[in-house]
Amino acid sequence: MSLLDYFKTKKAPTTAVTAKERLQIIVAHQRGERDAPDYFPAMKQEIIEVIRKYVQIDTDQVSVQLDQNDDKLSVLELNVTLPEK
Repeated sequence: MSLLDYFKTKKAPTTAVTAKERLQIIVAHQRGERDAPDYFPAMKQEIIEVIRKYVQIDTDQVSVQLDQNDDKLSVLELNVTLPEK
């Protein structure tokens, strides 16, 4: 890093770059759902309802993913953003 690089202003990402990143996230999410079993959406909703019995959360605070390996091994990954209190 040279001294002149320090004084250069950093440009904010353009809307095209932001849109591309968001589209990549959506495509990756849809690819993951494509191989999911038929019962997966219902199971995801039930998991969210059980968590809501104990903690007030929004649906977007819960991420449920099903990963399948080549060995026919399935891994259910659940990420929940809990409130601070």
